[in-house]
Amino acid sequence: MEFYQLSDGHTIPKIGFGTHPMRGQQAVEVMESALQKGYRLIDSAFNYDNEGSVGRAIRNTDVLRDEITVTSKLPGRYHAYDLATQAIEESLYRLDLDHIDLYLIHWPNPLENLYVEAWQAMIDAQERGLIRSIGVSNFLPEHLKRLEEETGVLPVVNQIELNPYFNQAEQRSVDTKKGIITQAWSPLGRASSVLEEPILLEIAHAHHRTVAQIILRWMVQSDILPIPKSSHSERQATNLDVFSFELTPEEIALVDQLHRPTGRREGMHPSLHQEF
Repeated sequence: MEFYQLSDGHTIPKIGFGTHPMRGQQAVEVMESALQKGYRLIDSAFNYDNEGSVGRAIRNTDVLRDEITVTSKLPGRYHAYDLATQAIEESLYRLDLDHIDLYLIHWPNPLENLYVEAWQAMIDAQERGLIRSIGVSNFLPEHLKRLEEETGVLPVVNQIELNPYFNQAEQRSVDTKKGIITQAWSPLGRASSVLEEPILLEIAHAHHRTVAQIILRWMVQSDILPIPKSSHSERQATNLDVFSFELTPEEIALVDQLHRPTGRREGMHPSLHQEF
């Protein structure tokens, strides 16, 4: 595993493991498998209803707790300061951990206009030692600007929708300038045809790799942190095996050119989407 340095001094693995919509014993077994394969970042959320499964998988594995980055996320219905504080504490109880390594605001929900209040609650929870690092998910440049102007604290991570058909170059540039690591949810283009893209198939053939590995390697070389998910042991292993080869600058450029202005999933624009 390779790591990024976060702006708060902590480190984070360059690839993580997504867990939505896994729940229950099956989720525990899948997460245990992922940890055994070498994943060291487990991505969850309050609204995934699987924080308990994450905690159980961590307790079941022989991987040291200090080696695992556990992520969870604050839902929109708890953006008010007191509710955010309670939700963070509840996440800890569900996980049965003494701290959460990375906690994110799941969506800005700008129509309610409480995300700055939620952010202040997370800052205070970090000072209490409940959270190690704080970040956001699905935040646009204007949302990041408000956090900085009103609290003086920027997120260390911004987790956004990102795949070769929607590469978010402008948002990534903003994140980079502010010292924020960009994470990619649905990096393999959930419910899209990206895995059958001819250009990606050609690059995969040249490297004797899968298309998924090419996409994930493109992200790693572009300083994007992907969080793919798979319940299949073999795919878990191949998705993680992206540090033993490199794409050429020409190949990186070919993948960059796959971007489509309409690549965002319908109804998921952060300025309009409501997540509770």
